Amino acid sequence: MFNPFARTYSQQEKEIMNFLRKNPIFKDLSNEELLNFIPHLHQRSYGKNEVVFFRNDPSQALYLLKKGRVALQLDIDDSFEPLALLKSGMHFGENALLPRSHRLYNAICKQEDNQLYILPQVSLMEIFEENTKLKSKVMQALASLQQKQIQSIFAFYREDFGFFELGRAYYSFLEEEEEENNKE
Repeated sequence: MFNPFARTYSQQEKEIMNFLRKNPIFKDLSNEELLNFIPHLHQRSYGKNEVVFFRNDPSQALYLLKKGRVALQLDIDDSFEPLALLKSGMHFGENALLPRSHRLYNAICKQEDNQLYILPQVSLMEIFEENTKLKSKVMQALASLQQKQIQSIFAFYREDFGFFELGRAYYSFLEEEEEENNKE
């Protein structure tokens, strides 16, 4: 049944909502929920080998790759260990969803013309403060993604048993937090 009072969306809003919905963080959000993010998205172009951010930089934005390729790399001494090569529709810098966080890896563009949507952390925090249900849905999606990443790490570890000490990595951050708390 036709509802003459139903909200209509511009062609640009529809295109951005369709793009966002392809991303696992936003895929389960309604059109109205997605509209909260659209005014805060900033599109930016990056050239080949242009750095989006370095490891340990403050996490000031979530990035959504509209076009191009972005390499995520971990720097070890003077070399770089590849983590992933991202393609259109994928996101990175998701730790911007957490206040006071820092980047865990480097992000470097790998094509001549890379188009990214940037969602500033300050905007994310404002959106979440105004809409806790929306925050809950986004954080649940993020937790689900991280669960899949951990499962993948464990699967690779089982295949290459002994390559590294998983126990050192898995809960070592708790020991570091405890040491920090004891200093205070």
